[in-house]
Amino acid sequence: MNNNKYFLYARKSTDVEDKQVLSIEAQVTELRAFAKQEGLHIAEELIEKRSAKVTGRPIFNKMIERIENGDANGMLAWHPDRLARNSVDGGKIIYLLDGGGLADLKFPQFWCENTSQGKFMLNIAFGQSKYYVDSLAENTKRGLRQKVRRGEYPGLAPVGYINDVRTKTVVVDRKRASLIRKAFEMYSKNGSRLEDISNFLAQSGIHSRNGKRLHRDRITFILSNPFYYGHFRYGGEIHEGKHQPVVSKKIFDKAQEVLKQRGRPHHKQKNEPQAFCGLLSCASCGMMITGEYKVKKQKNGNIHEYVYYHCTKKSKLKCPEPCIRQEELDRQLSSLIQKFSLRPD
Repeated sequence: MNNNKYFLYARKSTDVEDKQVLSIEAQVTELRAFAKQEGLHIAEELIEKRSAKVTGRPIFNKMIERIENGDANGMLAWHPDRLARNSVDGGKIIYLLDGGGLADLKFPQFWCENTSQGKFMLNIAFGQSKYYVDSLAENTKRGLRQKVRRGEYPGLAPVGYINDVRTKTVVVDRKRASLIRKAFEMYSKNGSRLEDISNFLAQSGIHSRNGKRLHRDRITFILSNPFYYGHFRYGGEIHEGKHQPVVSKKIFDKAQEVLKQRGRPHHKQKNEPQAFCGLLSCASCGMMITGEYKVKKQKNGNIHEYVYYHCTKKSKLKCPEPCIRQEELDRQLSSLIQKFSLRPD
């Protein structure tokens, strides 16, 4: 007679209701039948809708804590991969078996006993589960890269396009695409503001997900998205796409010019960093050198511009080195580098 008390644990990898919708029900039904067949006493049924790829499952962690407190001393699951797909959670279970807090593990399709051989097989099963998750991620990334090479966008289509689930391609949304094209034309003529484009799209039925007008930042993102002229961004690079363009490259470039003109001006710094800043240090005190821009106006109207380099003088020791003109510094560096220069051939 088995006197152990078991937690029945069932898990599916997502909390989205329309995915794996029968997975939990099927697991629980099979596990109940198995428990009845084996005469197992089920203390409680625990159901979790979280991935086991990483740590942090609240119900699983609570179950481990309750086992440590003596509420149960056994686990019943469909397969070891339902319990753990990462090395930390798998290690917790094996550690409980070693310490005696967990007396038994039961799986309908996997043999496991609390022996050295049983724990060895369980460790292999946990390792296989982790390998499956890791290889799945690698294969997914490789598939996305191959899709990008073919010119196919591997993501959610922007407004004006739709994802065709049948062909797994991005196709033009005829109604919305014409509105996006009109928005580009309006803005490229430099007669409309971002707010005007937002109002136009709102009046035409294009809103944000919460039903409000698109914010000006969202309008800027749309107007600067290369997807609309036939390219797309992926991995920090621009790739040529196979999808149908909505606007011509000429109109897109005009819109970028307007965005640039109306963008926030970049004020020139009063004393811009010079070429050798951060590269050279003072030979006397060891502090870095800094460059300073100076303008000298003569009484006759002539204006002379100079760049001087000098020690930052951040050391507590008083540095005796004077400043030096950039031309003199260039000459000294050129003489030093000359000996390392390559021959003409």
